[in-house]
Amino acid sequence: MDTENLHFFEKAPIAKAVAHFAVPMMLGTSMSVIYSILNAYFLGTLNNTAMLTALALTLPLFAIIMALGNLIGIGSGTFISRLLGEKRYSDVKHVSSFAFCSSLLLGLILMAVSLPFIDSIVQGLGATPDSFGFTREYVLIMLLGSPFVVSFFTLENIVRSEGAAITSMIGMILSVAVNIILDALVIFVFHWGVMGVATATVVSNLAASVFYACYIKYKSGFLTISLKWFKITGEILRNVFKIGVPVFIMSVFLGAMSLILNHFLVEYGDEAVAAYGISSRLLQFPEFILMGLCEGVVPLIAFTFTANRLRMKQTIRFTIQTIVGLAVVFGVAVYLVSDHLIGFFTNDPHLIEMGSYILHVTFLSLFISGITTLFTGIFQATAQGTAAFMMSVIQGITLIPVLFIANQTHGFHGVVWSLVIADAVAFLVGAGMLYALRHKLQPDLTALVQQG
Repeated sequence: MDTENLHFFEKAPIAKAVAHFAVPMMLGTSMSVIYSILNAYFLGTLNNTAMLTALALTLPLFAIIMALGNLIGIGSGTFISRLLGEKRYSDVKHVSSFAFCSSLLLGLILMAVSLPFIDSIVQGLGATPDSFGFTREYVLIMLLGSPFVVSFFTLENIVRSEGAAITSMIGMILSVAVNIILDALVIFVFHWGVMGVATATVVSNLAASVFYACYIKYKSGFLTISLKWFKITGEILRNVFKIGVPVFIMSVFLGAMSLILNHFLVEYGDEAVAAYGISSRLLQFPEFILMGLCEGVVPLIAFTFTANRLRMKQTIRFTIQTIVGLAVVFGVAVYLVSDHLIGFFTNDPHLIEMGSYILHVTFLSLFISGITTLFTGIFQATAQGTAAFMMSVIQGITLIPVLFIANQTHGFHGVVWSLVIADAVAFLVGAGMLYALRHKLQPDLTALVQQG
């Protein structure tokens, strides 16, 4: 961490500090959504609904691989930021080396365990006879490349944790750029279809991982990936996993929720699955912008939690105000142009109508999910493991029974609206826990939330 980054942690005006940490993350996450959307667009040009269905069905698998990266990356990253606030610089090296080595190991374990059961995994994802082959191709490539994908998410988090937000953004944009270029080549030149899209995703994550590793090795002031600093202690394991495990569980729940949702949507045909796949990718853009904002300020909240509590509460208040403003802008924009957005991927009128409906409904919870993400980030940054765990499971626990009931009573419409209900419950639980922890975090933290 250089002097400039230290300045943003400790002394820069709140708005400027939040912008320094959050804007690069917002740009990086929005770019990652763009290439997710372009994956669907490139496949959509082939006019094969089964391919689009396969892409939607594999979202849970990618969520699990990402979860492994975040298990180590977010757990280590928030710990690193707190250590920097306490000026325990040598311990930062031990944690960062542990994070890098652990991410590669987890990716290798996932690959070795999963490959022998690939057909069962594809069936479990809900593949139909038409989409089975395409889904299997994607799953095979993603499993083979899982060590690189896991390390990408881990390294991005620990690079951001020392304040190198712009470097973190550059790595994410590099991944996007490589993915877009390869997508065009594998679809239009080599005609590899779904397998090509999966290959492009893996290679782009590998390229970004190499970039982050080079930054850490040659430019980082405190991070390292050297094995000589690798160390496992009770303190490292406790601090990494008390935050990392809830993050992992949350990501797995999100993947499981997507899987369960796909199984319900399959009842209404491949068009319903494809429509949800398209609309969910479009929804990811504003969601990931808000997620980038909330995740971007986590290192700042973690650092100030150990160094300056007053600065921490000011950061949270400003972030809430920004979430509200962005949610309003995105909501209005989507309601005005939703049909045109869905039409970007398909010319099927029924698919456009169905996708536009899903988009309208799910956008209702944009503000709620943004604030909920910030709640989760606060709990992670301040090492509130129990609260972080509760946030990781509440949405999934709520969604599953709501899905069953809503599907029985309101059919397709009930399935779509169940997402909004689950988001609302998670918001209420998060607000309640923040209120309960207000004295432990900051005496008037809840008042600030209300003012925001």
